[in-house]
Formats: sequence, structure tokens, C-alpha cells
Amino acid sequence: MGPLMNLATGVVVVILAFILFRPRSGWFWRWRQRPEELVRIQMEDALKHFYNHHEQGLPGTIESLAGALQISCDKAAHVAERLEQRALITRPGVGFGLTEEGRLYALQIIRTHRLWEHYLANETGVAEQQWHGRADQAEHYLSREEVEALSVRLGNPVFDPHGDPIPTADGEVRLPEGQPLHTAPSGSVVRVVHIEDEPESTYRELLAARLEPGMTLGVLHADERGVELDTGGQRQQLSSALAANVTVVPLAEAAAERLALRRLSALTIGQQATVESISPACRGMERRRLLDLGLVPGTRVVAEFASPAGDPVAYRVRGALIALRTQQADMIHIQPDTH
Repeated sequence: MGPLMNLATGVVVVILAFILFRPRSGWFWRWRQRPEELVRIQMEDALKHFYNHHEQGLPGTIESLAGALQISCDKAAHVAERLEQRALITRPGVGFGLTEEGRLYALQIIRTHRLWEHYLANETGVAEQQWHGRADQAEHYLSREEVEALSVRLGNPVFDPHGDPIPTADGEVRLPEGQPLHTAPSGSVVRVVHIEDEPESTYRELLAARLEPGMTLGVLHADERGVELDTGGQRQQLSSALAANVTVVPLAEAAAERLALRRLSALTIGQQATVESISPACRGMERRRLLDLGLVPGTRVVAEFASPAGDPVAYRVRGALIALRTQQADMIHIQPDTH
């Protein structure tokens, strides 16, 4: 079999695997779900959709529901009819609205989703790109009792890893503060409080830009075309469209001192520094590993030598040599020696 035939066969296998096993809508998952279970999941997804549209000031329609659930308009109309029959939605005018019972139901699903993302971020080694998809599945199968037990185990968090508020068990939601990053004025210092995780393509770009809730940014320049940022020793360019998916709050001028922090990956061979903090984006087992290696605030670190490829780099920490990949060293904030 020639190389072209092998390539074509591989492409076909990948496409079939995607059709069969893609989360939520793959044929395999649909086959495993009982008809009544699939109906329940569609209804719960519909409630989430109508809630989110309402929060954005948009009308929830049959067309928007069909797009969100990836089903035909006829099937979306049938889902909406079931919700009306259960008094979970109403038609106050243009589009659909949630009844109080429907709102509380939607918030319980959202609460489960965001708590599960928090669990994946802090208690497991699951990759960040997978949190949302896995939470999309878990939100439909955890009982209320299991959700409350999970919340207690996690310390009753208020926000999920992306900065979204986690509704309380009583249906209260702490409204997020802040403004879109692209509206922050040039010369300001801001803190990231939320990163939008949908759509997935946008979220991947934000991850590639190494932005995370809790980090401090200096807005070097902002105009209609985009923003130039100081992320602490590195400069980053974002388009206005991408920056609109990042929510920030302004900080006092004194916070500009935080921008003097650098990433450990920027340390040159032979240079010394002091660990200031570990990025909030470093969670779970990875964070515990770095702490176990002695990379706690106040620790002295020396960049000793790099591998022939330049990655990883060996650092001396408390008399021991440890090797860190650039991706890991990026998560460690330092204050380099100035003498």
C-alpha cells in the first residue's frame, strides 16, 4: 500500500472516529443513551441555552436552540414544547423565557458543570482543553446530593477555573465585575478575572497567549485594532476580537510593581532569582509537584544549564538540581537579582 493510500486511510479513520465518538453528539454516545435519557439531556441543555441567552440580553428562539443543540428546528420545537408542558419556560413575547422553576433547574445544571470543572482543574491531571467537554457530560449525571458533597470537598468555591461564578445551591449568582480587556485604556494596569471558554477555537487562542484568571497585565497600547500587553517580562499582542473574551478589573498604580515579576523560563543561564509565586493556572498534581520540588515563595533558584535543544533547563533549588520544561517554568513567577 503506497504512502498516499496510507494517508487517505488514516484520514478516513480519523473522520469516522470523530463521527462515532465526538462528545455528546457522537453516534456511540447516542447509542448508549436510552431514549428517555437523551430527551432529559436535551431539555437540560435547552434550559442552559435559554438561561445564557437571557443573561446576554438575547432572545432564546427555536432557531438558536436548534443551533445550540445541533438538531433540526422541528426537533428543537419539540424540546421547547416539552419544557412548556412542564412549566419550565414561557413565551412572554419574542422568544422564550424561563419560569422560576426553570431558572432554578438551569442554575443547578450550571452549578454542577462549574463545580466539576473546578474539580478537574484542582484535583486531577486532566488537560485544560478537556475540562469543558467533560463537565458537559458530568452535569447531567450527578445527583443534587453528590453535587453538594463535591462542593464541600472543594471548599465551596465561588468561581470556576475560568472566572465564571458558581451558582449557590439556592440559586444565587454572584455577578462578575470588570470590563472587556480591549476597552482598558493604554497605560493601565489590570487583573484578569474571567476568560471565556466558548467557542473552543477562541479558548485555544487564549490558552496559547498564556492568559489566565488572577494574572496582572500592563496595557501598553490599545486601539480599535487590538491591544499590546506586558504580561510580566513578555509582550503579547491580541486582536480586539480576541481581547473581548477576557474580562479585567483595573488596579491601583502601585500594582504596577507586580509587572516586574518575570517567568522562570526567562532566567538566563547562571542568573539567580527568588520565587515569588506559582501561577493560578498551575493546579492540581502539577502544582503539588512544583511545591514538592521546593519552588515555594522565597526560594532561591539558579539556572545552571540547558539541554542541547534548550528545553528542558536544569535549575538549582535548595542544593538539588531539577529539570523543568519551558511550559512548567512559565508557571513560576520570579524576581531576578538586580546585582
